[in-house]
Amino acid sequence: MTQMQEAVDTVRTRTYSWPDPHAIAAALGRRSGVEMIQALERGELPAPPIMHTLDLDKLEYLGEGRCAFMMRAQEFHYNPLGTVHGGVIATLLDSAAGCAVHSTLPAGWGYTTLDLTTKYLRPATVASGRMRCEGSVIHRGRTTALAEARLFDERGRLLAYASSSCLLFEMPTG
Repeated sequence: MTQMQEAVDTVRTRTYSWPDPHAIAAALGRRSGVEMIQALERGELPAPPIMHTLDLDKLEYLGEGRCAFMMRAQEFHYNPLGTVHGGVIATLLDSAAGCAVHSTLPAGWGYTTLDLTTKYLRPATVASGRMRCEGSVIHRGRTTALAEARLFDERGRLLAYASSSCLLFEMPTG
């Protein structure tokens, strides 16, 4: 068997779908951040496409300024080194920190990430199991918020940490 044939025989496929993201966008500005997060958690609003792309399996509201995401490390997250790609981990950290900030906003307000500083402490692999990423707000002002997120493996070991600054803004009306 040639190397080419071996490569073809080991190919894996993944197919997924996602709901129209406009349903979430239509709710922005009409509900407070905590109402949005809780509606997503309960399944009243469809999960955003990125949750389907990365196969994030759960969003938890932990109280104002605190949220968590869960995701099982899988092969399709891997980089050439055989570990979960740093961009996947950064997305998970950014999502948890951002949703923590979002949970503090009144109706009519939005946010965007200004920066994300990420520290990778140990590799994540399929052996990491179901990972938990917890985000919390450190400080929220009128125009910016500072949040942090921590990613843990299934055994509770810290895999990565991030701090994030977010810009807060009034949502356009109309």
